[in-house]
Amino acid sequence: MLDVDLVKALASDKRLQVLRWLRDPEAHFRPQTDGDLVRDGVCSVFLAEKLGVSQPTCAQHLKVLSQAGLIRGTRIKQWVFYRRDEERIAQAKAMLGGEW
Repeated sequence: MLDVDLVKALASDKRLQVLRWLRDPEAHFRPQTDGDLVRDGVCSVFLAEKLGVSQPTCAQHLKVLSQAGLIRGTRIKQWVFYRRDEERIAQAKAMLGGEW
């Protein structure tokens, strides 16, 4: 049985792009003042900037990805940093098949 939150998360090109960028954050984002790109994740401000959307729009995309369990957020100071949940992504790939 398919997980509705998972299907919803994967139904957006922008959300798929975020997942691709977070697969190798050092290749796609400049170093951050706070938080390690790999260990802590990428600041939501950087993600919004790279997506070319407002922070509230980006936050909605990140919320959908989080609800599906595909990313995890870590709060550092006043920002939230996001990284992929590789275990959940592996489960989703096994369920759906394919590479993304």
